[in-house]
Amino acid sequence: MAKVILLSGSPRKDSNSMEILDICAKAIEENGVDTEIISLRGINVNSCIACNECITKGNCVLKDGLDEIIDKIRDSQGFIPAAPVYFGTARGDIMSALQRIGKVSKGNNKFLSWMVGGPIVVARRGGQSLTLQEMSMFFPINDMIMVGADYWNIVFALEEKTSHADAEGVATIQKFGENVAKLIKKIN
Repeated sequence: MAKVILLSGSPRKDSNSMEILDICAKAIEENGVDTEIISLRGINVNSCIACNECITKGNCVLKDGLDEIIDKIRDSQGFIPAAPVYFGTARGDIMSALQRIGKVSKGNNKFLSWMVGGPIVVARRGGQSLTLQEMSMFFPINDMIMVGADYWNIVFALEEKTSHADAEGVATIQKFGENVAKLIKKIN
């Protein structure tokens, strides 16, 4: 069965990013596609060092736990990263993860090509649009299919576990999840 990997870039235990990914995953599963949510919490994601060893070895040589996540993404048909906005932009670890995932894909049969997905951004007040644009750059450069909804994948929240209060944001993420599942099923 088709599967979507959802990746949270939040360091918080009860994060809004995880809460929103739970909502997104439920919408995907209700439309007949499996999901797995993975968190970068507790993983010290290193930045790509451009050693190009992934091209010859097949995987990233940096041993910080990201390679196991890359293997799960490699075997999926969809990928959705979510990030909280810190100081007006995406956290560094989620961007480091995306860059390394892309580098390994480009060096190894371009496994991201034609994968379906898109980013989700959660923030209190500002920086959502910039962060969404920043994370969106990952998809076209990796020959992926970025799915839309009826608004941007942005949710407003501050305190942990409060993202569900943004009714419009939640509805957008549910629609996005439905669209991801529907497109995966059409392609496959």
